[in-house]
Amino acid sequence: MLLKAEIIAVGTELILGQIPNTNAQVISQALQEIGIDVYYHICVGDNKERLKEVFQTSFKRSDIIILTGGLGPTEDDLTKETVAEYLNLPLKLDENSLNRMKDYFKKTGRQIANNNYKQALIPEGAIAIENKNGTAPGVLLKYGDKIIVMLPGPPREMEPMLKETVIPYLSKMSTTTIFSRILKFYGIGESDLEERLKDLIDSQTVPTIAPLVGRAGEVTIRLTVKAGSKEEAQKIIRPTEEEIIKRTREYFYGFDNDSVEEIVAKLLSKLNKTISIAESCTGGLLAHKLTNIPGISASFDRGIVSYSNRSKHELLNVKNETLENYGAVSEETAKEMAEGIRLSSGTDIGVSVTGIAGPDGGTAEKPVGLVYIGYADSSTVCAQRHIFSGRRIDIKERSANSALHLVRKMLQKLENPSNR
Repeated sequence: MLLKAEIIAVGTELILGQIPNTNAQVISQALQEIGIDVYYHICVGDNKERLKEVFQTSFKRSDIIILTGGLGPTEDDLTKETVAEYLNLPLKLDENSLNRMKDYFKKTGRQIANNNYKQALIPEGAIAIENKNGTAPGVLLKYGDKIIVMLPGPPREMEPMLKETVIPYLSKMSTTTIFSRILKFYGIGESDLEERLKDLIDSQTVPTIAPLVGRAGEVTIRLTVKAGSKEEAQKIIRPTEEEIIKRTREYFYGFDNDSVEEIVAKLLSKLNKTISIAESCTGGLLAHKLTNIPGISASFDRGIVSYSNRSKHELLNVKNETLENYGAVSEETAKEMAEGIRLSSGTDIGVSVTGIAGPDGGTAEKPVGLVYIGYADSSTVCAQRHIFSGRRIDIKERSANSALHLVRKMLQKLENPSNR
């Protein structure tokens, strides 16, 4: 049975762009894994009439409707009231939800307010979904051949309720799974990658092949198949996956949720290598990305933000002649920064970033977006030249990402010397 699902995000703060609608992404991915197709994402503000209009449309065209937000205690939290009114169902007090709410307030040392009591009301015939991280229970309602789910808006509340209650319930109704495999690439453009895979894309049937733009200069390929189980789907995808990697091996670096910083951290640990970083235009962003990875303290020694020429000379031993003759943004300076941080810290590897992030400071010879990334180990000192475009934050992000990819490639060469 093909089930069509729809997601309605309720909240004026979403409409105004004050917060991103991350819930829709999480819910869509979870439904995909159990073979339920999501046909629509709708976002509506905290307005009863507009919500009723949206729900009416969704109710007519979808089998499963999942609403997030609007379950709070305030007057503009109207999701349950609006859905119950449209379905002509009275709201009933759920004693278990009320007792859990009272316990929650007691544990947090607060008094329960009168308006909180409305959160324990659910439509007649519905099941309350326990909220272990807040006061608003969710709602699971089977109404004829429709399934209606209402979940709180805060992700830390919504996600556990979705994964622990909603997905297990809905998975019993689906006989298939939709499985996607993401292949990640760096150093090749989307059009170039697509050209290499043109025959596969033009003749695709199962799995489907979709090139996508990734973050900070990365490109991804999504392979998708519908099958009876995850294992069966993986078996169907594997030959296409292997052929794509075979054609693009020099650019391929990971799957699915792999991040370049995680891969670098794992390689450093595996090879028992230590690293230190000297940054200028990225202002500590590279060190920040790397130190987000748990356990990196075994490999990461230090990071220095050497923004001025004086700091490059005093802290990294960059020669004054180099700065005077070539400038702070140059291949020569990047190399000396990388070697300087490696020697002063005593680590196996030194990495540097120096560039012009803009929006000002560029010249015809050295435009905004010009970035040099240096690398040094006991046998190699080198630098890469890049020209990035975009906003200041975009240039910083791409610079840090490119530095991580340079380290990844150098570590992979150390891991597999035959690939040098």
